[in-house]
Amino acid sequence: MSTAHVVVTLLAAALVGFSAVSVFAGAEWVVKPLVDYGIPGSWRVWLGTAKAAGAAGLVAGLFVPFIGVAAGIGLVLYFTGAVVTVLRARWFSHVPFPLVYVAPVIVSLALGFAA
Repeated sequence: MSTAHVVVTLLAAALVGFSAVSVFAGAEWVVKPLVDYGIPGSWRVWLGTAKAAGAAGLVAGLFVPFIGVAAGIGLVLYFTGAVVTVLRARWFSHVPFPLVYVAPVIVSLALGFAA
């Protein structure tokens, strides 16, 4: 396991964890766009839980690699769904936001496979 892999994985987990906490806290800059995209308010708990589980899985993956791979794949699918949701809502200027969260996850997966 390389130092770069550990650093990028911890960064990815921190970003996704921050995103989960923001959903749970009901931060206006997170909740308002969800409403604008047509996401039901009852989904917020599930969305935050998925992000939190993914962040925890990335960290656990440093010790048990297949958990990290599963978490990484799950997060890539999650944020792909987020991009599709933003595109369907026609908020094209918001597309970069999910990409900021998924990019380090993808790099983490790539570094893990390269090791």
